[in-house]
Amino acid sequence: MSVGLILPSGGRDLLHKMTDVKGPPATNYFYKFGSLATLTIQNVVTILLIRYAKTLPGEVFISSTVVVLMEVFKLFASMGMLLVHHRSFARWAKELHEEIIRKPMETLKVAVPAFIYTFQNNLTFVAVSNLDAATFQVVSQIKILTTAIFSVAMLRRQLGTVQWAALLILFVGIAVVQLDQQSPQAGKTLFHIQSPFLGLSAILISSLMSGYAGVYFEKILKGSEVSLWLRNIQLSMYAIPMGLLTCLAADSDSIRTKGFFFAYTPIVWSIVFFQGFGGLVVAMVVKYADNILKGFATSFAIVFSAIASVYVFGFEIHWLFAIGSSLVIISIFMYGYVPKLSTAPSKRISVVDNANDRVISREESKVPLLLDDAMNKN
Repeated sequence: MSVGLILPSGGRDLLHKMTDVKGPPATNYFYKFGSLATLTIQNVVTILLIRYAKTLPGEVFISSTVVVLMEVFKLFASMGMLLVHHRSFARWAKELHEEIIRKPMETLKVAVPAFIYTFQNNLTFVAVSNLDAATFQVVSQIKILTTAIFSVAMLRRQLGTVQWAALLILFVGIAVVQLDQQSPQAGKTLFHIQSPFLGLSAILISSLMSGYAGVYFEKILKGSEVSLWLRNIQLSMYAIPMGLLTCLAADSDSIRTKGFFFAYTPIVWSIVFFQGFGGLVVAMVVKYADNILKGFATSFAIVFSAIASVYVFGFEIHWLFAIGSSLVIISIFMYGYVPKLSTAPSKRISVVDNANDRVISREESKVPLLLDDAMNKN
């Protein structure tokens, strides 16, 4: 006997539609652009929250703990959405057992992006420690291009000349926007205590790994019948222990003396929530859109958050920002542009209709003529 999940009928139907990963093209179209819009908004809110947290007085929280809690949130949220989808605890438990316990090799596939993301975060820390902020922000945008390259190589995705040009313009535009947001003090680097070569190497490897991990995750999401929420559960199952190992390796002393939840305020908990929510939205974007469009959404969010920061924090933006944001917007329209097919010169063909003693003549390029139709027409 299965135990049903009790929900009001209207809410139950709505949630079931939201959690159903299969649907008609119109539904998938809604998910595609809905998830992209949601990702953009989530990125803007998260960026503003992090910036606000940095302006608060007092000691800051331990960032590695936020990563762990974000994955914990994703795990429980995905389990909850999977439960709502099945509407039964018995069916929910059965799928978890069948797909995770009885198919360890299938679950192991998700260990690859989980490990890469963890290693990438450590490389990012190395890069930040050895590069000035402006250089880090500009070079890190290479992930836009690496994602496109891996999409073509691994998913056989075809990009036209206009789309490649749009990606290059996006790379330049978002780099200029990030450069404009750096203060003069942030651009000063003490090279005698830093290693620019190590920092550049770290961020280049990180960008390569980011592109590969994103496209790999997209491939396993779209290449199997496993549900989106179950894939998120599998990913978090690997990401949580890896995140805890990172905490022990990087911040064990701070956690031991200050505590795991040191300096956690409502703002920090909000960051945890929106970061975890963003992880779920990213998975939906990868499922229903692709990693390249995800890059456009996050880039647009950076531009929009910079504009919002002018009103929220009194930040100043200059002509570099105007140029960079214009390039980002141009690249978005360029990437979505589909050139019209050139019309080849039409060729007139003739088919003899012996039954009616006449000749049927049509333009081949405009109206295709089937021989059977011509012979059977009265």
